[in-house]
Amino acid sequence: MKRLKRILYRAIERHFLHGCTSYNPLEVRRSCRSKEQVRAVFAANGIPHARGEIFFNPWKAHRFARAHGFPLVIKPNVSGFSRGSHFPIGNYRELWKAALAAKAWWPLSVVEQYLAGCNYRVLVGNGEIISIIRRYPPFVVGDGTRTIGQLIDAENATREAMGLYPVIHPIPKDRRIRRYLARQGMSLEHVPAHGERVNLFNRIALAPGGVVETIPLQKVPEINRHLFLRILELFDANILGIDVIMEEGIEVPWNRQRCIFLEVNSRPYVAMHRFPRFGEKENLDEHFQRLDALQIDNADLF
Repeated sequence: MKRLKRILYRAIERHFLHGCTSYNPLEVRRSCRSKEQVRAVFAANGIPHARGEIFFNPWKAHRFARAHGFPLVIKPNVSGFSRGSHFPIGNYRELWKAALAAKAWWPLSVVEQYLAGCNYRVLVGNGEIISIIRRYPPFVVGDGTRTIGQLIDAENATREAMGLYPVIHPIPKDRRIRRYLARQGMSLEHVPAHGERVNLFNRIALAPGGVVETIPLQKVPEINRHLFLRILELFDANILGIDVIMEEGIEVPWNRQRCIFLEVNSRPYVAMHRFPRFGEKENLDEHFQRLDALQIDNADLF
């Protein structure tokens, strides 16, 4: 059985976990594998998180919407890289479409309240904060002259010149981007006003062209840093990627604004911390040298 599990884990790692770290023992990875497990830990320890429910039958998500209203998020209970996530959901038609589509990734799904704000990945390990990045969906900023299509070409050229590929992806001009623009009454031929920011997709994932910005640790209040490290301790982990949305920003104490912790990643994708589109590029080698020295039990088991 162990041999079979190792074979399956290698297949999962090859197709879905390429570039993700493996510094946590099996029991830690199992303890935070699903969003339901993480939500239970957050709830038991007073960590602010979105109100939500796990569902198999989409009617349960429908009833949740009737009780709590929109906007909402629907995502697989087990997934990564924002795969299968749908937000913001603003009506019942979008809810049913998302509830069915999420099943392609995992049988059980999550429906929860949506908070518009700043999206962060906080990388904690070795009992300290390693790196903080803010994540953005793909976007361009108008200059009053060029079309969105031309602005995308210019942004992709900038990314290439910065050496961000292949960790950061180029912005595609595919159907999902064109469809998202159409919902805003725009197309690739539209010329945005000078300084106008145009979001090209709703997801902050890297695959559709999302980017990251490094946040200097000195800008983060002590009360926020303490909470991030407390979460690391709650899961008894060597490293975690903590996903959090803060309405006003990470520079504001968490208890003075609306914020929700979404999930923790026991095998975080750390490469994106090394290739920021905005902010200073960080040298994280010292942190990972210490992590590399750890002896990890059952690192090859899922």
